[in-house]
Amino acid sequence: MPTGHLFIDLEAVAANWRALDRASAADCETAAVVKADAYGLGLAQVAPRLAQEGARAFFVATAAEGLELRRILGPEPRIYLLYGHMPGDTATIQRADLVPMVCSLAQLILHLEALPRQPFGLQLDTGMNRLGLRDGEWAEVAAHALKAEPVLIMSHLASADDPDSSQSGEQLARFRAMTDGVPVPRSLAATGGTLLGPDYHFDMTRPGVGLFGGFPFTQAEPVVTLDLPVIACFDVEAGECVGYNATWTAPAATRIATVAGGYADGLPRALQPDLDLMAGPVPCRAVGRVSMDLIGVDIGHLDNDPEALRVLGPHHGIDTLAHAAGTIGYEILTSLGRRYDRHYRS
Repeated sequence: MPTGHLFIDLEAVAANWRALDRASAADCETAAVVKADAYGLGLAQVAPRLAQEGARAFFVATAAEGLELRRILGPEPRIYLLYGHMPGDTATIQRADLVPMVCSLAQLILHLEALPRQPFGLQLDTGMNRLGLRDGEWAEVAAHALKAEPVLIMSHLASADDPDSSQSGEQLARFRAMTDGVPVPRSLAATGGTLLGPDYHFDMTRPGVGLFGGFPFTQAEPVVTLDLPVIACFDVEAGECVGYNATWTAPAATRIATVAGGYADGLPRALQPDLDLMAGPVPCRAVGRVSMDLIGVDIGHLDNDPEALRVLGPHHGIDTLAHAAGTIGYEILTSLGRRYDRHYRS
């Protein structure tokens, strides 16, 4: 028996890509970010569906991810590496025809010396202070780098999920100051930037988490549903405890269901005490600590013992679960365990 059944709606992924494509400027290409095994949902299933929908540019983090994606999609799509050209990746970049998004002076030198005829892009740091050439570095090497004909220049917004943040406007102004007049396609917006409007779109948007139903794309189609099977049900009396370290004591007699799933399956220990599981439309509170493989749930208010309880679904999505755990939807998605029995709707 698997620890749970994870249902992944590929048509919803495609619908979210179409919606973000429509939200992008008319003359702007919409790429797809599928790093980390398509945010944990399965690169081999997700990427072909996006390609079928019309995506022709994909972003991954590492060269190994790029090689895997090339094997899945074949020679046509352009595959960009967000880690740039790392030492040891030269052969893979060439073999898989990948486009490293160079993010430092050292990487620029490495790429132009090792693969002078291989397409590459440039990352600029406009205020996130994570990856990319800074103002002074860019001023120093811009002429030389542009002579090598990069195929894309990008930067990344740090606070695009907050439309009231002034940081996005500051980064936009800095990006324009660094790149206006440069005859190279530009990209600034991921999911959040796409939703900020056409000023941020330039020549390419590159949505990621929004494809999979995550914030800040609040109008996204839900993509994942997770049901956990009930292993056992039993009655407890008032004053009895449930779970490790007796962190929950029954205030009155009730009935407990123990379900298959826990932090080994991407359900953080921090979820309790704010985790509700659903028996149809009825919420059931998790009690006691989330353990490695098991969660206790109070079902004393139900008429019958359920066969399964739902952790994720259309009305109880990844961001709701993330809020209960004090984290973000990205972490929930990318942590969903490999023990789940996965079902894809295409």
